[in-house]
Amino acid sequence: MGLSTATAALWVRRWERQQQRYAIDREERFTVVADAVEKVTARQRRSLVLDLGCGPGSLAARLARRLPGADVVAVDKDPVLLALGRAHHGDAVRFVEAPVGTAGWTGALGLDRPLDAAVSSTALHCLAPDALRRAYEDLAGLVRPGGVLVNSDRFRSPRGDRAAEVAAQVGLRRAERQRPPGREDWAAWWAAAAADPELAGPFTARRARHTAHSVHNGLPLSHHVRLLRRAGFRHAAPVWQFGEDAVLVAVR
Repeated sequence: MGLSTATAALWVRRWERQQQRYAIDREERFTVVADAVEKVTARQRRSLVLDLGCGPGSLAARLARRLPGADVVAVDKDPVLLALGRAHHGDAVRFVEAPVGTAGWTGALGLDRPLDAAVSSTALHCLAPDALRRAYEDLAGLVRPGGVLVNSDRFRSPRGDRAAEVAAQVGLRRAERQRPPGREDWAAWWAAAAADPELAGPFTARRARHTAHSVHNGLPLSHHVRLLRRAGFRHAAPVWQFGEDAVLVAVR
């Protein structure tokens, strides 16, 4: 049994709802990311944007709608999320399966020109420190001079920084207040999706690749900034922040 567009739409809608549990002001953050990308691509005839750890294409699809003159490529390692994205978003986004940050991962992207922007949303914190460093170094070679990397994510507070720890706690309490009662969480979404016969094939592929959600690498925002600058990005700083949640922009 194949995956229908109707079933894909159902699971993507449920994905969007459960993700609201984990990202403070999610739509506002998506808008900040899109604003940064729009600014840097304003004079490009046909811009090229890469979404890292794209899942089913939440951010990539929003960028495709916001920037109709852009080619949007979305990469993830999870066959289930990629299958949902391809079925739901069609030709608006080109989805690629590859584990970001592993040796040779950029070869799967099939890029025909330098990137104007690379983006990510709540994904890069799952990369191990060495994989994150490699990803930033590889991206520095893919993004054109003047292009950007825009990462909306949760960054851990530096150890011993009491002010940052307090801000993080405030952010967590705010997230709790924003979380509607009874809404499906991450684990429940995956359990329910695994029981859908139309997703049997992608889940078989997922198990064969030993794909699973990784834990937070524990790195603070300052560590990401240092890695980006060492990789070759000229500037790196947050443009939006609340507690441990931030949108980090790095200029190549």
